[in-house]
Amino acid sequence: MKMNREKLDGWCERGILGLVLAILLFGPLAFGAVQTELFVVIQWLTAGVLILWAARLWMADRARFLCPPICWAALGFGLYAIARYFTSDIEYAARLELLRVLVYVFLFLAIINNLHRQEHTQAVGYTMIFLALVLSMYGVWQFMTKSDRVWWVSSGFVGRASGTYICPNHLAGFLEMLLPLALAYTLVGRSKAVMKVFLGYAVLVMLVAIGATGSRGSWVSCGVALLFFFGTLACTRGYRLAAGIGFLVLALAGGYLVTKTSIFKGLIEGTATGGNLDIAVRVDLWDAAVRMWRDNVWFGVGPGHYDWLYRAYRPAAVQLQADRAHNEYVNTLADWGVTGTAIVVTAFVLLGLGVAQCWGSVRRSNGEFGSTLSNKFAVVIGVAAGMVALLIHSLVDFNMQIPANAILAVAMMAVLSSHWRFATERFWFSGGAVVKRVVSLMLVLGAGYLTWQGIGLGSEFVWLRRAEQAELFSAGQAALLEKAYAIQPRNGITARAIGEAYRIQSSEGDLKTTLALTEKAMNWFTRGMTNNPHDGYNYMRYGMCLDWLERHDEAEAFFMKADKLDPNGYFTAAHIGWHYVQAKDYASARPWLERSLSLQRKNNDVAQTHLDLVNQRLLEGAATGEHRSLLETLRAQPASQ
Repeated sequence: MKMNREKLDGWCERGILGLVLAILLFGPLAFGAVQTELFVVIQWLTAGVLILWAARLWMADRARFLCPPICWAALGFGLYAIARYFTSDIEYAARLELLRVLVYVFLFLAIINNLHRQEHTQAVGYTMIFLALVLSMYGVWQFMTKSDRVWWVSSGFVGRASGTYICPNHLAGFLEMLLPLALAYTLVGRSKAVMKVFLGYAVLVMLVAIGATGSRGSWVSCGVALLFFFGTLACTRGYRLAAGIGFLVLALAGGYLVTKTSIFKGLIEGTATGGNLDIAVRVDLWDAAVRMWRDNVWFGVGPGHYDWLYRAYRPAAVQLQADRAHNEYVNTLADWGVTGTAIVVTAFVLLGLGVAQCWGSVRRSNGEFGSTLSNKFAVVIGVAAGMVALLIHSLVDFNMQIPANAILAVAMMAVLSSHWRFATERFWFSGGAVVKRVVSLMLVLGAGYLTWQGIGLGSEFVWLRRAEQAELFSAGQAALLEKAYAIQPRNGITARAIGEAYRIQSSEGDLKTTLALTEKAMNWFTRGMTNNPHDGYNYMRYGMCLDWLERHDEAEAFFMKADKLDPNGYFTAAHIGWHYVQAKDYASARPWLERSLSLQRKNNDVAQTHLDLVNQRLLEGAATGEHRSLLETLRAQPASQ
């Protein structure tokens, strides 16, 4: 019986390893698993990990856990995320963010407690290095052929390597975490000669691919990480020769690529050209995030809320949809506040303390290059340098918002933290039947929640995809969207899309049909306001419906609410001008339309068309002796909002 139990335990352990590797492989190959429908697959795989972990606990006589201090920080952030979810303004956005956090926390704890043996660490490390090599080769091909194809879609980044990610910066973020690990395995790891040749080749290809991404943030972060790596190695007796040889080879290779090849010289010149605009935009995004945080110091605006509240803080110079702040530190402050940021900082501080404490235990003094050194030292120094690269790159990008990269970082942190056990035994905890039941229950509940949410989000995606394929704004599309909304009745984007479909349909047909469809659209926009009170477009579209019904006085309040939520948005300003045109208040319409064009001149047909109409109406009124005050307005200096 005991033998059967041990055999089953071994199968469960291998099952956990297989599922974790599947997660680590699937994420990067699935465009980074950014889309909700792709992340659902990771949720289900994580649920499988939790079930197998619970099974291992039940088969063991006594539950045994490895809990270095960083585990408590991970648990603390998970609990904080749950609490913050229940107090968020936008439930749907907060829930999607919560699901990501739960997956990261569960995977971190599962890896550190089930995959801490050296063979597990080596399996994870070698698998990810092989994947990095494949993605690097794909990225170099994209760069050399000037292709923007990522699988079957266009990324829009011509002449830059992005691998299976849409954005080249995120491929660079993935590679920079694995480059030092591959280098460490090559120089100080315990591997056969053939494997070391393969690893050395992988290092060179990854370096070329990082260069081909054109990611300046990654170039700097990799440079700092490699200086940290070689500096640490040079200060460690027995590894100075390896450090010197490795640094010399990489320096010569990098210098040749930069100075002697026209391709990379052109890439660097192209990156520098126009770079100031990119930096200026990022600074504007950071400033908005900081102002957002100052208004919500302790708890932030809410998980995943940055993009929605950004519009209220948007600078006039930036009309793009921000999505993220392009700086993990200020983005974390904005979303999670001082409380959440303090927990994250604590986790990284504890990670560093863990490296310092286990350093003496994993280091071996041996002066012979390529000797039978333990891979423990290679893993610690390689993963630590990868984390340095991630932390530096996080100053100018948002790799931790890309699930594939975040999961890789979490896995590497778990692997690094598991080495704490070589320094001390005091972080092992054993529990009896009660502890086993409680932990098993939490794991099963977690697996159930991830599975349940995955089914709901997956079903919603099916109907949303069908709606995308239907005729735009048609009755059929609205019906499909309503089915999606019935599954996820907190998704304000779907509610707004349904309302817009009915609003467009209301312009066709007889008066009775128009009134009925307009009222229907208004009901859906009202739901959108409830689902997401920070989406100004619901208020704007509701006001447009009121204008359609010639209730212009009522409509103005909704347009002003939309302006309050997006005071520097060209699209909102254009439609406020549209509102005044419907009310035949041309004097009031003109400054709004001009402001919209000052914010966004290109592709702003609504503002340009209606401004031409307003100027024509004002001149017609002046020619007939009417609207003399309007003529004065036309000749006056452009009004400011």
